[in-house]
Amino acid sequence: MPASQASAGPVSAQGSATARGSVAARQPNQARQPRNPISRRLIETVVARSVAIFGLVFGAQTFPVVLGQMGQVQPVWGWVFAGVLYGALLISVAASMARRLVRFVNTFIAIVFLVEMVAWPLVQTDQSSVAADRPWLWYLCTVATATAAVAFSTWVATGYLILTPVAYGIIRLTPSGGGKSLASASLDVAYAIILGGAVLLIITLLRQASGSVDNAQSTALDRYAHAVRQHATELERVQVDSIVHDSVLTTLLSAARAYSPEAKELAASMAKNAMGHLRDAAAAAPDDDAVVSMSQLAHRIVGATATLSAPFEVRTHDIDGGTLPVQSAEAVYSAAVQAMVNSLQHAGDGDNVKRWLAVSGLADDGIQVDVGDTGAGFSVESVPIERLGLRVSIFERVANAGGLVEIDSAPGEGTIITIRWPNPRPQPTSDSFLEAEGVTR
Repeated sequence: MPASQASAGPVSAQGSATARGSVAARQPNQARQPRNPISRRLIETVVARSVAIFGLVFGAQTFPVVLGQMGQVQPVWGWVFAGVLYGALLISVAASMARRLVRFVNTFIAIVFLVEMVAWPLVQTDQSSVAADRPWLWYLCTVATATAAVAFSTWVATGYLILTPVAYGIIRLTPSGGGKSLASASLDVAYAIILGGAVLLIITLLRQASGSVDNAQSTALDRYAHAVRQHATELERVQVDSIVHDSVLTTLLSAARAYSPEAKELAASMAKNAMGHLRDAAAAAPDDDAVVSMSQLAHRIVGATATLSAPFEVRTHDIDGGTLPVQSAEAVYSAAVQAMVNSLQHAGDGDNVKRWLAVSGLADDGIQVDVGDTGAGFSVESVPIERLGLRVSIFERVANAGGLVEIDSAPGEGTIITIRWPNPRPQPTSDSFLEAEGVTR
C-alpha cells in the first residue's frame, strides 16, 4: 500500500475495509420480560371464584325448593342440612376472593353434600310415603362435583363425579326420593355425570394448559440464565486472554530482548503496567454504569503513541461531547493500542514504513479509530491460531463491547485496522468470522 493511500485517512479505510472482512458483536438484548398472562396460580384463582359464584347462584335458585320441602323432613335435620350446605357456599365465595383455605372449603362442601345425599332417606318424616318432587339436593349435584374438581386431583374428582350421581340414583329409587323406575333414575344419573364431567373437563384442560405455560416459562428462564452465565464467562475469558497477551506476554518478550539500559528500563515499566492491568481487572465490576466522554477516550488513545518505540502520525476529526460506557471505552482503547503494537512488531522497520493513527467522531454518537501502516501487510486467512493479538485482543474484545473491527491488508500492501463503536450494522459474531477466515480457537 503506498503512502498516499495511508494518508487518505479514515475515509479511504472505511471505503475499502469491507472487501477484506469484518467482525461485530451486539450486546444481548436485556429488554424487560413481559408479565406472564396465564399461570397455574391464576387459573386456580379464576376457577375457584367461578365455582364459588356458580354454587351461590344455584343455591339461591334452589332455596325456594328447600323451603317447600321442609315439611317432608324432620325439622331439625332439615334446617341443619340447609344451614351447613348454604353456609359453606357463602364461605367458599369469601375464601376464593381472599385466596385462603380454598381447597379446604371446597373439600368440606363436597363431603357434606355426599353425606347429606346418603342420609336423605333417614331424615324423612315418613320414609314409606312417595315424595312428589326430587330432593332439593339434586339441584346442587353439579355444584358438588364442581367443588370436588377444585378440591381434589383429577382422578379423585372423577371418582366423586361417578359416586355422587350414582348415590342420588339409588335414593331416587326409594319412596323418599320419589320412587322412580330404574330407567328414569338412570337418566338422572347420566345427566348429572355428563354435566359434571363437562365442568371437570374444562377445569382439567385449564390446569394442564397453565401448567404447560409455567413449564415453558421456567425452561425459557433457565435457558436465558444459562446463556447469561455463558456470556459473562466468555467476557471474562476474553478479558483475561487480552490482558495476558497485551501485558504479560509482551512484557516477557521485551524483557527477554532487553540488552541495553534503556530497554531494561522500558521492560520494567511494562512489567509495572502489566501488574496494574491485572489488579484493575480483578477489581473491575462487569455491571459498572460509569461512562467516558469521546474526547477523553480520543486523548487517551493519542497519548498512547508517545510510549511506543516508533512515531505515528496522529489525526483527529470531529470529536464531540458524546459518551460511551467505561467498559466499551476500555475495549476500544486496548484494541487500538494492540493494533499499534502489532504494527510495530510485524509491519517492518525503516524509513519507508509510515504509520498513522486517526481518531474521528461518527454521526451516530460513536467513535472510529484507524491504525494504518505501509509495511509488510498480511493475509487474514493465514493468521495462525496462536495469534492472540488479532483474535482476542482486537476482534473479540471489541466485538464483546458492541463494536466492529475491519481489516484491510494484503501482503506487501500495508495494513489498515478500523475500529468502530458502536457497531453501525448487524454483522456476524467474531467467532463466525474468524472461523470463516481459518482463525479458530
